[in-house]
Amino acid sequence: MRKLFKQAIAFAMLFGVVLTACNRDNKAEGEKSNTKVVKGLYSFGPEMKSFTLCEDGREYWVADSVKNLELSYSNLNFEKPYEPVYVELEGYFAKSDTATVSDDFDSTLVVTKVIKISKEIPDGPCAQ
Repeated sequence: MRKLFKQAIAFAMLFGVVLTACNRDNKAEGEKSNTKVVKGLYSFGPEMKSFTLCEDGREYWVADSVKNLELSYSNLNFEKPYEPVYVELEGYFAKSDTATVSDDFDSTLVVTKVIKISKEIPDGPCAQ
C-alpha cells in the first residue's frame, strides 16, 4: 500500500511539472503569434523609453528584448536625450509591469526586431 501511495505522489508531481512546462510553451507561442510590425516615433532617455504609434497617436512603454533598439538610438549621436526618431519595429503588446513602468503607460511594446530607425520623420501622421 505504501509503495502505491509513493507512486501516486510521484505521478502527481510529474504531471504538475509537465503541465507547467506546457503552459510556458503556450504562453511563448501566444506572444509570437501576436507579433506585428508597427511604425511610429521612439524616444529614449535615462528615465523613459516610449513609442508613439503613428496611426492613432497612442503611447506605449518600450521593452527592448533584443537590446538593439537602444544601441541603434545611441548610435545616432543625439546631443540631448528624448529626441524622437522614426522607427519600424516588430514586436507585441503586453500589459505593463507597474513596478518598473510609469503609471502613464498601461501597455508595453516588447520589441523583437528593429526593422528601421531614422532621424528623418516622414510626412503624414507621424510628422509633428
